[in-house]
Amino acid sequence: MNNTLTTAPLAPLLTRLFAQADEANLAENVEWSDEEVTRLMHSKTEYAAFYGQLKTLWLPVSRETGKLLYMLARSCQARQIVEFGTSFGISTLHLAAALRDNGGGQLISSEFEPSKVLRAREHIAEAGLSDLVDIREGDALQTLSRDLPAQIDLLLLDGAKALYPEILARVESRLRPGALLIADDADHSPEYVAWVRNPANGYLSMPFNDDVEISVRLG
Repeated sequence: MNNTLTTAPLAPLLTRLFAQADEANLAENVEWSDEEVTRLMHSKTEYAAFYGQLKTLWLPVSRETGKLLYMLARSCQARQIVEFGTSFGISTLHLAAALRDNGGGQLISSEFEPSKVLRAREHIAEAGLSDLVDIREGDALQTLSRDLPAQIDLLLLDGAKALYPEILARVESRLRPGALLIADDADHSPEYVAWVRNPANGYLSMPFNDDVEISVRLG
């Protein structure tokens, strides 16, 4: 049976975008030390300047994580998805493909870098998925604080790692029982990991493939 993820126009588009991301990231010269990068990634006050300096980096999910996103969104029959961190739209495309194959829905995504928003919208249009996606330009602390669906089926966290707890706090009351949370590079957000791994907070959570935390909302 064919699906949106593995057929044209999306499949060849993703192959091209992943190749472009690999090439661009290899060519990028980041001048910070590992210690400085770690400090900035954990900062709740310097994230805008830090990620602004990385505006030419694609920062995509891995190919395996992209497939995982599609599979999880399909398996929970997601119709309402929220994404923190659009970048150039690779993760967005995987999630929107799942919405298409689930019969429709809405993906609300947030990205504060205007050049990335423009490129992501171009990629989503090329895939024929624009009718499913609303990319909100600006700081997600504001853009994801309003006009959200009453019930959210899946939340993807893949923006500034230090803000994962703050973004979750803004959408948590709307997560339906059984909703899935996927946090990429969650090891850089220990506060978030501690929250979702504490059963008292209403989640069951576990690491997946070293860099992804998958959680389910229990109630």
